[in-house]
Amino acid sequence: MALHRNQKLNLLRIAVLLTAALAGLKFFFRDSFMLDQHKGPSRESSFWDKARDREESAKPRDGSLELSEVKAAAVRQESRKQPVQDFSTTQMRLVHLDLKGAAPKVSYLEQVFPLFSKLGANGVLIEYEDMFPFKAELEVLKSPYAYSEEDIEKIQDLAELNKLEVIPLVQTFGHVEFILKHDRYRHLREVERFPNSFNPHVPETFTLLKALLTQVLSKHRRSSWVHIGADEVFHLGEGMDSKNWLSRNAGDVGKMYLNHIQEVVRFVASQDWGLQVLMWDDMLRKISVAAVQDSGITKYASPMLWFYAPNFDTQQIGKYISKYAECGFETIWFASAFKGTTGPAQAWTPLNHHLQNHLQWLSIMQSMAKTPFTRLQGIVLTGWQRYDHYSALCELLPVGIPSLAVCLQTLVNGGFNEATKKKVLDLLGFKSLQLEKSTCAGNGAFPGSDIYRMVEQVNGQLKDAVTKVLEEESSIKGWFSPYHRKHHFGNPRNMEGFGSKVLKVHEDWESIIQTLRSHMEAIYFPDTIEEWMEENVNPHMDQLRKFVWDFKEIIRLNARPKTQ
Repeated sequence: MALHRNQKLNLLRIAVLLTAALAGLKFFFRDSFMLDQHKGPSRESSFWDKARDREESAKPRDGSLELSEVKAAAVRQESRKQPVQDFSTTQMRLVHLDLKGAAPKVSYLEQVFPLFSKLGANGVLIEYEDMFPFKAELEVLKSPYAYSEEDIEKIQDLAELNKLEVIPLVQTFGHVEFILKHDRYRHLREVERFPNSFNPHVPETFTLLKALLTQVLSKHRRSSWVHIGADEVFHLGEGMDSKNWLSRNAGDVGKMYLNHIQEVVRFVASQDWGLQVLMWDDMLRKISVAAVQDSGITKYASPMLWFYAPNFDTQQIGKYISKYAECGFETIWFASAFKGTTGPAQAWTPLNHHLQNHLQWLSIMQSMAKTPFTRLQGIVLTGWQRYDHYSALCELLPVGIPSLAVCLQTLVNGGFNEATKKKVLDLLGFKSLQLEKSTCAGNGAFPGSDIYRMVEQVNGQLKDAVTKVLEEESSIKGWFSPYHRKHHFGNPRNMEGFGSKVLKVHEDWESIIQTLRSHMEAIYFPDTIEEWMEENVNPHMDQLRKFVWDFKEIIRLNARPKTQ
């Protein structure tokens, strides 16, 4: 009987132990299952294992994740932004890259960004225009040679590597020929004949601008500023819609301008981009302080005062600065020029002209302490490539680099002296420079220096060389008069000495042009090369080529009458 009782107790103990063991196993496997179900990359793991996470996310899913969750994840990823940097104690020096003409390949930017940084720049202002990879309904705006989305990302990576802040520029009022030239957007012109300015009264204008800004700024999540252009709104007030508005609003063009800018600024401020707005100041100069204050743009925007002449009125600039401080702008910017402002088809950069412009700005920058109610945030060294979308090309970027070096180093060192000059020469690989003559001795050792040297030859010697060939002998006009071309040529023996010289000049220049073209191909897209050659080379080389063709025709005929 006792044994039976003990057996029952043992069996009971075993049952209790088994129950406890089963409960433990169930608890263990439940926790493991739940961890697998809810496990996701923590901040730490996503930081250290980005490559692995991307690889995992690329694998096919089992369909358990709902579509709404996928969309939510995409939105979170898209809205992620780097923390806004504090630039309150940093004075910015930006190099302006005007891409509405002669846009360089990304491979050249990779070479030249380190030089910008060494010269004293800490940012780049990029005016993409039709070089941005617009998509969907805006795809019609992009150039056949537009950068890809990968290019835009690489440009920002290269800038970050060289400690350069990237600021995109999106024109939102004037200088929008690249948009309004298309039939699809023709109805948005202020004046139907001119594609340069938006009609601010058409709702579609603002719809288009929101799409433009969204596409560009969504690809610049690291930026702290956006430049909205807003300068030189030609023909504003001349369109019928504007005339009707003005008749109801006391003819106040300034208010009409501010209403449009107010919409643009508010849209940028309402997004999660966290961007401060920059704008050219020329349209603000004649608008009253009260009107600017009432618009509310001073909370989110900063004016950029631009003057490019070597001897502009510094007192007038002082008045504008005081006005903008009174308006309530907390920060202001200046804009100088290192190239692209001395002629719509300028091929060679005048060094002293741009140096004097920067010395003027430097004197104003040094006096900013007298204006305590607004702070100078920085200066943009503009490098215009065209005066507008339809204008000829100005100086190529490699041609303007010596000027950029002189101007940047002048700002960095507070003036241009022998020490500054030596720094410029060392950085560019030159032996000496002559400011008044705009020449540099030595081959140069900066990206694009080969182009700089050959453009110098073309600009300074090609026209004179061809002219000399065509006018060297007084008898040339006789040999090539209309009568002789129609009936016969003179004795070729009389031309042997002169002819060999002509052929040599032609051969040498063809070689130079071909070499220049090959160097340009490493930096520029085909459209730029052809346009630059058409503007700067062909007008002279075509004359020389025709002359050589006629000369060879003389030799071929060997004094026989020319065929009728």
